[in-house]
Order: sequence, then C-alpha cells, then structure tokens
Amino acid sequence: MRAKEKKRKWLKVTGITLLLLLVAGGVYGFTVYRSLTSAVQTMHAPLQREISVKRLEPVVLEQKDPFSVLLMGVDQREGDRGRSDTIIVLTVNPNNNSVKMLSIPRDTRTEIIGKGFEDKINHAYAFGDVPMAMDTVENFLDIPIDYYVQINMEGFEDIVDAVGGVTVQNDLDFSVGDFKYPIGEITLNGEEALSYSRMRYEDPRGDFGRQTRQRQIIQAVIKEGASLSSLTNFSTIFSALGSNIKTNLTFDQMMDIQKNYKSVVNNIQQIEIKSQGTKIDGIYYGLVSPEEKQRIQTELKTQLELN
Repeated sequence: MRAKEKKRKWLKVTGITLLLLLVAGGVYGFTVYRSLTSAVQTMHAPLQREISVKRLEPVVLEQKDPFSVLLMGVDQREGDRGRSDTIIVLTVNPNNNSVKMLSIPRDTRTEIIGKGFEDKINHAYAFGDVPMAMDTVENFLDIPIDYYVQINMEGFEDIVDAVGGVTVQNDLDFSVGDFKYPIGEITLNGEEALSYSRMRYEDPRGDFGRQTRQRQIIQAVIKEGASLSSLTNFSTIFSALGSNIKTNLTFDQMMDIQKNYKSVVNNIQQIEIKSQGTKIDGIYYGLVSPEEKQRIQTELKTQLELN
C-alpha cells in the first residue's frame, strides 16, 4: 500500500510541475529522484531581486502564504530573444484552496517598466527579458509577482508528447494546415496541441479564444501528468520539462509548495480581462479601461489577501 501511495504522489509531478512546479512529496526510487533533481537544476534560473517591490515582507511558503506566478510562453528564435506571446498570471491561495488563472492578451497596451513608454505588454520580455516582463506585469496588475515559469513554446510539443498527449473539449470547428479540430472531445499530440493553442485568426473571439485554448492545454497536461501511465515515462517527462522550462523556484521551494499547497490544483478558476481593440499610429493594441483594470486588480488582491 505504501508503494502505491508513493506512486500516486509521483504521478502528480509531471503536470503540476508545468503549472506551478508543485513537486510531489516522497521519492519513488533513486532513479526517479536523480532524474527530478537533474531537471530542477537545469530549470532553475534565479533573478537578482529577492522580493517584489510590492511586498513588505517575503512570501513564507512554510506558513502557507498566498503567492503569485507569472507563466510565460515564449517563442524563441535563433538570434532573437522572442516575445512572451502567452502571458498567464496564477494567484495561489491555500486558505480558500484555489488558483485563479488570468490570461493577459499579448497586445494589451501598458507602460513598459524600465523603458518609460507604453507598448504591447508582450514586448516587455523582448526589451528586458524576464525581469522587465515581471516588473511590467506587476505594474499593470498592481500586485506582486513572486515567481516566474518560462516555457519554450517550440519545446511545448515535447512536454505534451511526454505525457502521452492531451484531451480537450473543443467548442469551435476549425482547421490549421493539415490539422482538423472538430467540435467536441478531441485528443491531441504535441504538434496538434501547439497548433490548437496558437490559432486565433479563424476564431471570432480572436485572442480571447486563443487564451481559452491555451488554458485548456495547460490544464489537460496537468490531468495527463497525474495519470497512471505517466509513472513509467518519468525520465522522458523530466527531460522535456528540464529542456524547455526556466523558473526562479528552487527545489526546496517546490517541495514546500507540494507540502502546503497541493490541494489548490483541484480548484483552478479561469478569469479574463476585457479590452477594446484599436489602432494607434497604424499598430493594433488592446486597451483596458480603468474600470476593468480596477476590477481585475481587486479580484487578484483579494485572492492574494492584500486588501
């Protein structure tokens, strides 16, 4: 019975690591432990700052403090840092056992912190890498961003394939190249999932539809990562994660999150920010009204217990 319990804990590692890097407790054999620690060491990319400027005191994971994570999907090209075309903010609260997942449209116009001018929010990463992206999102939402997880979207295919593909509920009939996505439950491999999550031009909802599909894929990876079939594939999964993810979370912090926050993954609430599309000097932007920005900021501050 003890062996089965340990297996179940390790089954959660794959998908939860992608979303919050909530690494499951217990070690199922030395080989698994070695593969995991090697992947975490490869993923770890610390920042110079130790605490957000919007926090008076640092987050104490052992005390179950609410915290936030900036999840960025980056298309990295040779000779180009790329842009964070997928921007998702996760606010985690163990006291109400929930995660609020906010997608920020990449065309959202806001001040780029460190540059002194307004531009599309996804340009912050291109201008100043992870630190500028975090500072810009912090300023836009007026909440602290405690941690980040950067995913190489080209390598995201490997992560999906490593967990054996994903199943999602599609609400729009469309095609991309040779791939066809009918309405209803569909199962996708890595290449199909990446194409599914990127499509927006054929969607009448535009970027909002794309954001919905991205969140579907992330949650589907969590589900597949927790399946029984994943245990025998742990080496491939950890390798895919280590090769395509960067984060400032340490191994010890991941273990603290697993210990104190693991129940939150059962209650992931998706929220959207509304914007009005317009062109300024011939460039398309999404403008967020002060009222809408205030609404989102209030909801996230409440989730982080900052009010």
